[in-house]
Amino acid sequence: IFSSTKGSHLMLEGKVMKARTGALDEKTSIAVLDFRVLNPSNVPFEVRDVKVTLEQTNGEKVEGQMVSKVDMNQLFAYNKFLGQQFNETLAMKDKVPAHGQIDRMVAAHFDLPVQELEKGKAIVLWVQDMYGISEFETVYKMK
Repeated sequence: IFSSTKGSHLMLEGKVMKARTGALDEKTSIAVLDFRVLNPSNVPFEVRDVKVTLEQTNGEKVEGQMVSKVDMNQLFAYNKFLGQQFNETLAMKDKVPAHGQIDRMVAAHFDLPVQELEKGKAIVLWVQDMYGISEFETVYKMK
């Protein structure tokens, strides 16, 4: 029975392809994540919520404040150190089609100096579907 309903189980697979960080000022920093997700199920995945969390070396977790899709152009226009915007921003109600794949990006602002952000252990990207049934999480290990 499970094998015949396997495609009905809503889930995403994927990874962060590239992470960019930088200082917005002395006390705040930004992390931009470019990522790829694949939906192997028979059901489209519609985005409800997105979070980016920094896992610090001491194990403490700091949640970033998401940069909206509307503000992304301004973020890149005024912060040239981030380079260019490669992908569309993932936003609420975006869909990953059944058996489809998308490349997207997100940005999160942290109330931490860039040195603390960059010495963190990992950045975690978490996405929840519209109905709260399924979640996707991927971890980007900091160097």
